[in-house]
Amino acid sequence: MPSPRTVLRQLAPWAPWWPSALALVALALVPLDALARGGGGEHYTRPSSDRDGGGDGIPIWILFEAFRLVFRYPKVMIPLLVICGVGYWLYKRNLHPTATTRKALDQYEADQRTQVTSRDVSGWVNALKLKDPAFELEPVLGKVRRLFMDLQQAWFRRDMTPVRPFLSDATWQRFGVQLKLLDAQGVRDAITDIEVLDVQLIGLEQSEWFDSIQVRVQARMRDTDVSANDTDAQAVEAARRARMETFTEVWTFVRKPGVQTRIGADLFQGKCPNCGAPYKGGAANRCEFCNAVVNSGNYDWTLTEITQGVEHSRYHRTVDGLLQARQDDPALNLEVLEDRASLLFWKWIDAQSRGDTNGLSKVATPDALGTLNSELDGLRRQGRRRVFLECAVGSVDVRLLEVDPRGYDRAHVEIRWSARMGVGPVNERPPQIPTLPQRFVFTLVRKHGARTNTANGVSTDRCPQCNAPLTDSAATACEFCGTQLANGERDWVLSSALPFEAWNVREGASSYRAPPARAPVARPSNGAPAVASSGSGTDAVLDVQERHRLLYMMAAIAASDGTVTPAERRLLKLCAERWDVEWSQVEMALNAGPQLFERLVARGSPEAEVFLRNIVEIALVDGRIDRKERRMLESAAGHLGLQEKLASMISDR
Repeated sequence: MPSPRTVLRQLAPWAPWWPSALALVALALVPLDALARGGGGEHYTRPSSDRDGGGDGIPIWILFEAFRLVFRYPKVMIPLLVICGVGYWLYKRNLHPTATTRKALDQYEADQRTQVTSRDVSGWVNALKLKDPAFELEPVLGKVRRLFMDLQQAWFRRDMTPVRPFLSDATWQRFGVQLKLLDAQGVRDAITDIEVLDVQLIGLEQSEWFDSIQVRVQARMRDTDVSANDTDAQAVEAARRARMETFTEVWTFVRKPGVQTRIGADLFQGKCPNCGAPYKGGAANRCEFCNAVVNSGNYDWTLTEITQGVEHSRYHRTVDGLLQARQDDPALNLEVLEDRASLLFWKWIDAQSRGDTNGLSKVATPDALGTLNSELDGLRRQGRRRVFLECAVGSVDVRLLEVDPRGYDRAHVEIRWSARMGVGPVNERPPQIPTLPQRFVFTLVRKHGARTNTANGVSTDRCPQCNAPLTDSAATACEFCGTQLANGERDWVLSSALPFEAWNVREGASSYRAPPARAPVARPSNGAPAVASSGSGTDAVLDVQERHRLLYMMAAIAASDGTVTPAERRLLKLCAERWDVEWSQVEMALNAGPQLFERLVARGSPEAEVFLRNIVEIALVDGRIDRKERRMLESAAGHLGLQEKLASMISDR
């Protein structure tokens, strides 16, 4: 590559034309920049001017002065302009980092979020030793390292049975559904060169019902997707051609307080963690000698969550109505309730993906099941199906507990998830669709006065009467003891699954605003989608995934009439820049049209008002709405049929 000095020497014959050339370049660049700020979508951080045209550009006298200096002092000014140009290019590149840069930034943030001190670790270990004197940290970390490797191999072989005893029911359900979704897509995940770099304790939460430890796993591997028909050897060969990537995950394990470490007598040694008898596995996950459910968390550490390091949060969340609910059910705890909600979520995804709701029959109310069956029947008559690809859960958080007038407890659980989702013809590959962040509220109901079955621990896919595993048959009663399950008399069942806006108005929760939690929009770097994490809850206007979700909805709404005007495209691009959303993803949403959202908010509806209020709040993140943002809000309000309410929404804030 020639040196800068050589380049300048080669350009010297062109020196007489430099002033004119620079003038042409400047005259070309300045109007383009101004047009971008005036409606073309360029991100501009300074306050907007009220003037139209090029008032925000570089003053003409400065340009002429620069040209004069270049003409008089070319040896100084030309290198200076080259340096400034390179600096500007690097600046713009940092504003829009590449995929590699984004991964590096995510890894850096993950490292920052999961840093703890040795003093913290010592305190957590001592707290556990007070209840369990035989507890030692290093053996536990060694088991996590081994489980990590075993889980990756099970995922690669598409058979999670070898690690089932270590996973909560919801975690097991999630992996099973994910493998089905991959198979339906005709692909499998190929991984190789797996290496664990570090395993460290980074957190402890203790309650009356569970001790929960958070363990950071730093690892690297090669990962890619291949055809589902490829053999293991072919998949490994393909994975070897992929780039080695480093990632950080946080694994959460729970165990009942007071459980004592049994050295040499646990599942890793092939023994029941309760009685020490040989444990051979099995579909029931139950010891044949003492009848203990080995993945309940009642006898040893059970894996309940896997979150990406960039999503990890150390903060506790508050739940409205939790203290009142515990007055009637003292054993009510978030670990079990959220695991149950996660289980229902994956059964709900599985039912829609396969077009078969039998798996929900025992865990959903007849009304919820009837509504979903009606929707699926309508699609079948059209020869269409629902498609969920790369589905991942970012957070499962109980937000509100209440008692309804009919005598049922109601738990409103916010679930942040993402997927490439849509509707496509049966037996055909789904259309290319972007990954869409989703914000749903699952409402679970249970007869008031029912008590949490602590004997089951976090094994939540069981009959509350006899502890038998639930089957996927269409029967609504336990097939072992006959207990009716779908009516919610004994355990939490699914009553509704609604997008946040619909829940906000239809469930009478308009006065309650669930704080958002961070969520991933893609699969973890090891190929296995993220499991539910607690999340901390942040201000809605600062929630990255909520901004993505709302902007995708705006794009779908703009395309719902079949035409996206240049003005609408410019406004969406402006929002994408200001809200830090990748424009290529928004373009995919525009090109896909209204099929991205099967149930768009109806014009003038209460759901539409909730949606519009959310984007008003995001526009007001800096305390003001400028001219361009107002045009964007007016366009959205026009599509939603709420022009007359926009002014009051802005003034209310």
